[in-house]
Amino acid sequence: QVQLVESGGGLVQAGGSLRLSCAASRRTFSTYAMAWFRQAPGKEREFVTTINWTGTTTYYTDSVKGRFTISRDNAKNTVYLQMNSLKPEDTAVYYCAASRVYATPLDGKNIVYWGQGTQVTVSS
Repeated sequence: QVQLVESGGGLVQAGGSLRLSCAASRRTFSTYAMAWFRQAPGKEREFVTTINWTGTTTYYTDSVKGRFTISRDNAKNTVYLQMNSLKPEDTAVYYCAASRVYATPLDGKNIVYWGQGTQVTVSS
């Protein structure tokens, strides 16, 4: 069992930045591809970005390309999501996720562990 704990969410004005972190409980963290999903009010959970086991390959959904950056530090069992130029439509609960496969995009069916989510609210 791997526990994922997100942090770093909050309220920010449009155009601002936030950095989300997701800490994993197991040393086997480096054996999982990691991803971020988000769910806005009244909408289904959607894929945002994913990173492979070594951190050398990443993939983003079109709406966040050029604004969001995913990275990981396997020594710290942590994955990050740097979010810049935030827009009101980025408002959602953001979930960290672990997968045994790296796929682009990553389907929620591939996820073996989910974090509890962290709220990101972007005001206009």
